[in-house]
Amino acid sequence: MENIFSSSQPRSPKIPETAIKPSRKTSDGKYLDQNIIDLVDITQEYEDGKVKVFDKLNIEIKDIVNKGQFITIMGPSGCGKSTILRYISGLQKPTHGKILFHGKELTEKDHIPMVFQQYSSFPWKTVLQNVMLPLNMMGIPEEESRKRALSMLKIVGLNGHENKWAQYPLLSGGQLQRVAIARNLVANPNVLLMDEPFGALDILTRRQMQVFMRKIFEDNNAFDPTIILVTHDIREAVFLSTNIIILGDSPVNVKNIIDIDLPDIRDMYLKRHPKFLEYVNTIEDIMENLKKL
Repeated sequence: MENIFSSSQPRSPKIPETAIKPSRKTSDGKYLDQNIIDLVDITQEYEDGKVKVFDKLNIEIKDIVNKGQFITIMGPSGCGKSTILRYISGLQKPTHGKILFHGKELTEKDHIPMVFQQYSSFPWKTVLQNVMLPLNMMGIPEEESRKRALSMLKIVGLNGHENKWAQYPLLSGGQLQRVAIARNLVANPNVLLMDEPFGALDILTRRQMQVFMRKIFEDNNAFDPTIILVTHDIREAVFLSTNIIILGDSPVNVKNIIDIDLPDIRDMYLKRHPKFLEYVNTIEDIMENLKKL
């Protein structure tokens, strides 16, 4: 395997020319040839500027139509990984800088969904009602919303559970996270954000959810989203990702961008492959060195 860390400079993700297609249409019907997400000169200050988490942080993420990509953001605890997701989702604004979505500054009208570690389903609603909610909010007719939600529940393996209340213990932790994923995917978004979505699950369920999420990503007939994940689990990151962004230093900036050159179709047996383990070991070394800085 190529020594991907021979240079201290971050590497841009390798995008095969055959994978670059015209970007999706914007609301005005025009095509854009920009990245899907750009973080431009992001600065985050606290205590009246005495503390800087980010100082002109720049990250660009390509839009690969009809294929999608799975990007994981990693770094030391407290370095601002979840904050980056909050910027992209619109839940938080940086002190300075811009977040661009398809080349235009992100606004409140841009809906970029996020799956959290905590179960975010509405327990007083059924599974079906939870998944229908985004469609209802978009004004889609009830019958069409129901049809699309039922189809989504089948995709995520929850058909037959649609009339259960979305709460524990009627549903397991893994099932509740599937409800959240289905609710966020039903409107077929360009981007899906995931903030430690499997962190509260037991080891076996977490492994099952990793395979499930990878299969969702691989099903290009249904979706081709850009998925952006935050996790501390290196093996999880390597298994799921097409690219891994590692943050480091203080103020925080991009330390490495790693292209994960593994098969497009993956199962749990991949975790035994020497190439997989080589990625894991190398990233472990990087993370360990970051702690020493």
